[in-house]
Amino acid sequence: MKTLACLFFLISVQVFANDGSELWLKYDLIENETVRSNFSKSINQIVIDTQTERSTLAARELQTALKGLLGKEVPILFSKENKNLKKSIFLTDSYAGSELGSEGFKIENLKILAKTDLGLLYGTFAFIRHIQTSEKLYFSQIENPKVKIRMLNHWDNANGTVERGYAGSSIWKWFELPNQIDPRLIQYARANASIGINAVSVNNVNASSRFLTSEYLTKIKGVADFLRPYGIKVFISVNFRSPRTLGGLETSDPLDAGVRNWWKEKTDEIHKYIPDFGGFLVKANSEGEPGPQDYGRTHADGANMLAEAMKGRDGIVIWRAFVYKADPDGDRFKEAYEQFKPLDGQFDKKVIVQVKNGPIDFMPREPFHPMFGAFPKTPLAMEFQITQEYLGHASHLVYEAPMLKECLDSDTFSKGKGSTVSKVIDGSLDNQALSLMAGVANTGSDANFTGHPFGQANWYAFGRLAWDYDLSSEQIAKEWIQMTLTQNTQAVAQLTDFMMASHPTYVKYTYPLGLHHMMGEGHHYGPQPWLEKSGRPDWTSVYYHRAAADGLGFDRTGKLSNALKLYAPEVQENWGKPETCDLNYLMWFHHLPWDYKLSTGKTLWNELMSRYYEGVEDVKKMNDKWQTFKPIIDPEIFANVSGRLQIQEKEALWWRDACYLYFRDFSKMPLPAGLEMPNRTLEEVKKIEEIYHLR
Repeated sequence: MKTLACLFFLISVQVFANDGSELWLKYDLIENETVRSNFSKSINQIVIDTQTERSTLAARELQTALKGLLGKEVPILFSKENKNLKKSIFLTDSYAGSELGSEGFKIENLKILAKTDLGLLYGTFAFIRHIQTSEKLYFSQIENPKVKIRMLNHWDNANGTVERGYAGSSIWKWFELPNQIDPRLIQYARANASIGINAVSVNNVNASSRFLTSEYLTKIKGVADFLRPYGIKVFISVNFRSPRTLGGLETSDPLDAGVRNWWKEKTDEIHKYIPDFGGFLVKANSEGEPGPQDYGRTHADGANMLAEAMKGRDGIVIWRAFVYKADPDGDRFKEAYEQFKPLDGQFDKKVIVQVKNGPIDFMPREPFHPMFGAFPKTPLAMEFQITQEYLGHASHLVYEAPMLKECLDSDTFSKGKGSTVSKVIDGSLDNQALSLMAGVANTGSDANFTGHPFGQANWYAFGRLAWDYDLSSEQIAKEWIQMTLTQNTQAVAQLTDFMMASHPTYVKYTYPLGLHHMMGEGHHYGPQPWLEKSGRPDWTSVYYHRAAADGLGFDRTGKLSNALKLYAPEVQENWGKPETCDLNYLMWFHHLPWDYKLSTGKTLWNELMSRYYEGVEDVKKMNDKWQTFKPIIDPEIFANVSGRLQIQEKEALWWRDACYLYFRDFSKMPLPAGLEMPNRTLEEVKKIEEIYHLR
């Protein structure tokens, strides 16, 4: 019970400085005295009918929450000790109702009911969230998660760095494990359990074989042991060349008997350390990573080999579909579809193919990936990016829930109207047994875990949507605000609007009208639309925006690429004509003259520039609006966000000036009337990126 004792101690400690480390589990005293008094009078004890480690953990979490929210100690009693349930919150994990699955829960006023102790834990956190965000104590609620595996993908390296991480070093602290385990891992685990996340891959998809050595398996075991009480299973990203680098074999060919046996023995070894091992995550034949194609084999051959090694166990294989070739005449938009489509139906039942939300690479706004809805015989997982690689890192405030919802709610029309992406990934559209939603984690060693305080909202939003993708972005924002920033009703409404406007604002000053992939080389920060030489053509900007004297945009309707034909006819109809195409996707599918008249009544050039300039003004408004919250926001949080908003305002101007000055040389058109000319030259703007690149 050592682990459990440590957990109880940790969640009982009061943190006095609001550095954001408590996340949305602050459990501040309910400000409304009437509400607090009514709640307090109705709750005198917590009664639990079973005492497993996890159910006891749930009761202790509830006890800690009530102490903070109500300002009173609420005792925990075992039901055999006390049959009086009056004014009691009753917890049971032996509910027999058919409406619940193994992770589901039912709340009936002050009863939290579940079939398992994990469902009870989720139900307890839901009950706490309700008390944090509602003025009504008594309510009824039944919930089952819509996606089975709700997962964070950590891109953490063995040396403690985090690829595309903007909140410090790895939270795992590999050099200290397993002898020293950072107690902040329990805060991390509690936060994940509170939003229903039940799996993590602990290391970078650009994987080092070192993670499969006994040295690192011992470390990963330490992580798994701490996460297990919160229902979180551990996955490992693996390097496909490991049989050669670790096993000394001459090949890593997935059809080689020796290679297959090596993976079987390695899988058996992993289970000795981690009996409930979740499985493997694989990036193969992508961006230089080794894979089955090195031996003339297919992605299915590689994935099925690992599935065979997992035979007889609960674990699965997650095979990433982020693959593309360096082809100056090609289109990365189509690569994954074309490589995987012939393999539909050839993957083992233990394999799920993980697809990014869009076809390029986590752009601030992308059309949904054409693979969704086109693979009826293969379960497809969703891969979102929570960390803000292309969204201003930890400097810019961008609430991602609307971006995630835009993809999840998109209709693929693969089986008629209503065949949404969300129904593809939950398995319901094609009756798939496996379902998974993954988010590339934005957590790190920073005190507040995410760098930007509002980055916590994106972690929170991902978990809530993975549990229930029908939740609205507004509801999720409101919950997070009430649990982390303020309970003031008027401020909550204003902050919700503030967050909802942040993603459209970012898109305006960076990638309006569907422009994409124009960020700084390598670091992916700031504008570099002039980038024309790189390690491969599809790592440049000019490859995508195709700016020329005759216009702007990447034609995917058949002239430059026929990528649009990968979608259902209804989608093609929606996006195939510039006059009817959603303006947010316009440059994704069309190359249009600078003077082309848009549905807004403006020319392409004038609309483009108007949006860049509006984006800058919108950031200024965000900054001004944030200042009005000073009286009600914790001073440390307020100052943190204020400083970052000043950076964001400065860099929005950087984006605007760079893109205007660069595209102006192609359009040869003046700024729309009323817009102020930048006070610097293109060469001066280019120097900013050059300096940043040297950092």
